[in-house]
Amino acid sequence: MADDTPSDVTATPRTTDPTENAVPGRFDGKTALVTGSTRGIGEGVARRFAAEGAAVVVTGRSAEPGEAVVEDIRDAGGAARFVRADMRDPDDIEVLVGATVEEYGGLDVLVNNAGVQTETTAQDATMDDWAFVVETDFRSFWLGAKHAVEHMGRGASVLNMSSNHALLTMPGLFPYNAVKAGIDGMTRAMALDFSRQGVRVNTINPGWVEIARTREELADVDRERVEAMHPTGRIGTPADVAGVAAFLASDDAAFVTGASLVVDGGRSAVMEDDAYVDYRTSD
Repeated sequence: MADDTPSDVTATPRTTDPTENAVPGRFDGKTALVTGSTRGIGEGVARRFAAEGAAVVVTGRSAEPGEAVVEDIRDAGGAARFVRADMRDPDDIEVLVGATVEEYGGLDVLVNNAGVQTETTAQDATMDDWAFVVETDFRSFWLGAKHAVEHMGRGASVLNMSSNHALLTMPGLFPYNAVKAGIDGMTRAMALDFSRQGVRVNTINPGWVEIARTREELADVDRERVEAMHPTGRIGTPADVAGVAAFLASDDAAFVTGASLVVDGGRSAVMEDDAYVDYRTSD
């Protein structure tokens, strides 16, 4: 791999607790629905909103981890409930939004976070590969926002979780990379359409964030090498993304809509000397 980052990079502060830098009371009286929030980035975002005063709806396909997240939020003094939903099912999405509004009387923040990934090429991908990613990572974002905005008022916010793969990518991640680029375009379209209701829409584009799946990947590669690829000197945590989500959904970002905010430790700012560098390839 090209030596594309300084060897003396000082790592930025790191926290694994998404509530550590929470702003108490910022979302008092507000309701947040976070899809795909039984683990990983979504869990971190849900915990952050709850710590800042929002009533949070946690959702996913598996009840046990979802209820565990809810219990932890409640133990910390927050308000939360779990609603099971498969984001590939349009009916589930409509019911999910309805259950949120029925429980809390409204909806102020929707975080479209549920996502899946396949590793295949454009040439080898099947229709099933395409449908699996598009229905989960793309169609569900549209349907979630479509139903949510009916219950949102001035100052509400929709956040779409994309990836730095919307900007640049590597071989063998189709259709994931195509869908993530599409999310950025969807956000801009929604920002215009939902402006009539005073609802802002933005995208978050995370890079390499340490969650269960990526920890498995890190076990097979040189972690120091991966972290050296980042000007921050480290990879991200769900807490890094959660802090950005809370900012974008807050009144501090009232003049921000239709934007895509890259949260990847500067990785996408680094120029590679090798055309197809793949961190998964061993020497």
